[in-house]
Amino acid sequence: MPPGALVKRRREQLGLSQRSLARRAGTTQAAVSRIERGLTAPTWETVRSLLLAMGCEPDLRARRLRGRWDPVHLSASLQRSPEQRLTLAISANRLAGRMRQAPSEPTSHAWPTP
Repeated sequence: MPPGALVKRRREQLGLSQRSLARRAGTTQAAVSRIERGLTAPTWETVRSLLLAMGCEPDLRARRLRGRWDPVHLSASLQRSPEQRLTLAISANRLAGRMRQAPSEPTSHAWPTP
C-alpha cells in the first residue's frame, strides 16, 4: 500500500479532516492532500510524523523472498537468449575459478589472464 493511501485510510478511520491532521503533525493541509493523492513521495520521517499524529506507530518490516532468485534478476535473465545466458554462466564460472586460485593476501602482481 502506498504511504499516501495508508495515511488517508487511517485518517478517515479516525474521522479526521486533512486540516486537523496537518495541525497535529505540524504541516499544512495542502501537504497532506498531496501525499494522500500520491502527487509527492513523502520521506519516512514525514509518514512517521503523520501516523504518530494519529496515534499509530509505523512498523517497517522486511521478509525474505519466497524463491531462491530475486524477481528483477530473474526477469532480466529470462529476456536474454539461451546463448547469452550460457555465455554469462561460463564467464561467472571462470571468475569463480580465478578467485579460488587467487592468493588470500593481496600481492603486487596482476591477475592471471584466461
